[in-house]
Amino acid sequence: MILRLLGLFIVLGMMCMSDAEAKDDKKTIPEKAPAQEFSQAPSITKGTVTIKGKSIPYTATTGFMNITDDNGAVKATMFYVAYVRSDMASEKRPITFAFNGGPGSSSVWLHMGALGPKRVVLTDKGDMPKPPGNMVDNEYSWLEFTDLVFIDPVGTGYSRPAKDEKKEQFHGLDEDVTSVGTFIRLYTTQNKRWLSPKFLAGESYGTTRAAYLSDHLADRHGMYVNGILLISMVLDFQTLRFSPANDLPCALFLPTYAATAMYHGKLDESLRANQDKSLEEIRSWALNEYLTYLAKGHVASAAEHTAVTEKLSRYTGLSKEFIASTNNRPDIFRFTKELLRDEGKTVGRLDSRFTGIDRDNAGENFEYDPSYNAVIYAPFTSTVNHYLRSTLGFESDLPYEILTGKVQPWNWGSAERGFPYVGEALRKAMTKNKFLKVYVANGWYDLATPFFAAEYTMNHLPLESSLRNNISMKYYRSGHMMYIEKESLKQFTKDVEQFYGNTLAD
Repeated sequence: MILRLLGLFIVLGMMCMSDAEAKDDKKTIPEKAPAQEFSQAPSITKGTVTIKGKSIPYTATTGFMNITDDNGAVKATMFYVAYVRSDMASEKRPITFAFNGGPGSSSVWLHMGALGPKRVVLTDKGDMPKPPGNMVDNEYSWLEFTDLVFIDPVGTGYSRPAKDEKKEQFHGLDEDVTSVGTFIRLYTTQNKRWLSPKFLAGESYGTTRAAYLSDHLADRHGMYVNGILLISMVLDFQTLRFSPANDLPCALFLPTYAATAMYHGKLDESLRANQDKSLEEIRSWALNEYLTYLAKGHVASAAEHTAVTEKLSRYTGLSKEFIASTNNRPDIFRFTKELLRDEGKTVGRLDSRFTGIDRDNAGENFEYDPSYNAVIYAPFTSTVNHYLRSTLGFESDLPYEILTGKVQPWNWGSAERGFPYVGEALRKAMTKNKFLKVYVANGWYDLATPFFAAEYTMNHLPLESSLRNNISMKYYRSGHMMYIEKESLKQFTKDVEQFYGNTLAD
């Protein structure tokens, strides 16, 4: 399985140039001769997007960046799409480098789901419309207040290792940060953006990358960023990975189990009447009684076992018999299968509002994630493949890798036998740069990176008290990709614009 997080982010958009201009500005990439990618000229197009009733013109650059070693040898080509507002001087205008996660995800999700000048058409809930999909101008694009660069890490999108270069040198925690950091340095240098305020926007594993990059860019390249946007965050993998020796996720997933059960009408009316108040109650119980019980293991008394079973059943909507059979430790995949088993349905991992149907209703885990395979995968895939060629004028016969397992195995470095953790990199970056602000976006129905796990991680960063005010947490009534739901997208963009304004005003 592609890491238990998936990261997802992306942005796309813009009007196309004429056919004659497009032919002059690009060359087709032959799949059987990948070395030719290094000399392919970028496609440059012009477009406009209307935001808050105002027409905003921009220039889009779509192409490759050669990633070189210290001796100038090309090691890989990284694909990117950059949008620069063209009615303002760019030298000191904010610029945001955005990417999704996986590992193995392209930046299509943030690009065409929320940030860019075009977005994929979904229902207001965020469901998939009738295939093959379509796109519209994105009135919620961030282009109003920041230029945007969407990066596809090596192995995703059209990004590939150079000829005769081994892919393993890019597929790992340290390796990935090094190559993406090199891209950011090169783009900043080549486009004269060193004096621009800089932001990093990552989703899912992309938040892992962004946090690590904040320290890497400062130490390796002397580049301090102004802000980091962590969308569906994971900095500490111990908070997410269920294992016999790790009970922490049992407590940290519980509030999202509860939110999901409330959404599907599986909890008592007394809990559903005020979701926010109920989730505060459940957080408190999970951090106190439940974590204490879990820490005791087999030392816990029979009375404690019974009390915890009853509370877990009340807060999850699962039967007491099922809860007890899991030793009071229901993991996420059992939960997604069990919650609606009596209806013959499963709930989504990325977004538990969505449901699916398996062939075998008696199975232990779902056959597929309905919130990915039946909601977002197809419309985003068809739309981005059309958009890159037909609107942005970039032609390639390479497969655009939306979300791939080809980056596996992923090298976790020193954390390979334990739990990867990059919170310390973020702490160091924030300590060295007291102006660095962090925005954390959470979905109530995200079972990939639960909101309570994000809270736990941030509450355990050993920051000086004065720096804690540099962190802001926001919540949306959606899932991992909170922006696919229309009302959440509106609020998300409003909150992000306020974050940029506050960060740049200081």
